[in-house]
Amino acid sequence: MALLLEQCLNGVQLGVMLFLLAAGLTLVFGIMGVINLAHGSLYMIGAFAAAWVAARTGSSILALLAGLAAAAAAGMAMEYVVLRRLYARGHLDQVLATFGLILFFNQGMTLLFGRQPLFVDIPPWLGGAVEIIPGVPYPAYRLAIIAMGGLVAFGLWFLIQRTRTGMLVRAGATHRDMVRALGVDIRLLYTLVFGLGALLAGLAGVMAGPIFSVQVGMGEQILIQTFVVIVIGGIGSVRGAMAGALVVGLTDTLARAYLPAALRGVMQGPDADALAAGLASMGVYFLMAVVLLARPRGLFPAHA
Repeated sequence: MALLLEQCLNGVQLGVMLFLLAAGLTLVFGIMGVINLAHGSLYMIGAFAAAWVAARTGSSILALLAGLAAAAAAGMAMEYVVLRRLYARGHLDQVLATFGLILFFNQGMTLLFGRQPLFVDIPPWLGGAVEIIPGVPYPAYRLAIIAMGGLVAFGLWFLIQRTRTGMLVRAGATHRDMVRALGVDIRLLYTLVFGLGALLAGLAGVMAGPIFSVQVGMGEQILIQTFVVIVIGGIGSVRGAMAGALVVGLTDTLARAYLPAALRGVMQGPDADALAAGLASMGVYFLMAVVLLARPRGLFPAHA
């Protein structure tokens, strides 16, 4: 029971990381119609900026602010310099351009920081463990990530559903010409939306630093799972991004935790571990196929 609870919390924590990436990506695609393969690079930029500042200052707060600022600035610069010219063009042009940006950012990070991974310490005030139930401690840092994900989800819902900016964002997603005719600077609105998505990716990168190593190419490793989250949840839906992220996080974590033990009962240990690793990696894609068969547009296919 204790192991199951711990693995479920690990799955929720992974789901929160995926949600932060998927929420920004689904906003950009759902509202602006842009396929941004370089979204994972913004995650990497946030992680590198936070790791560099943390190493120089020892302050986790300054590292957080630096990661958010670097990712948001890089995202808005990307939108202004490159993507703004691709709105009226096909998705193939967008894919090729953003793939080129991946190579550009990866090489830039290599020139600045080298190829060796950077390691970030957990903030001292989050370095302990919290006893969830008697006898079951759980890292406080991972609980903080889960709590941050909940706050971000609520903040996005409030922004999109209860503010004038959110109203303009929703209107610009479906009636951009009418919004422009009413005097709204739609280009500025799109830049701000892209900056928000980049900031969320940077936040995910900052929080990932103390758990995973910060290295060149880390964005591509998580981007594929992020696209799976968006497809399962529904394109353009923040609510769908949250639901899809939690489903993918729990599925991936529980499969990796329990499949090896289950398969060792029918085959030898090394073979069971190898097969379990492969099946766990395939699990989220199988889940995506099942969801698409039942609901071709995803679980919550709407701007939410």
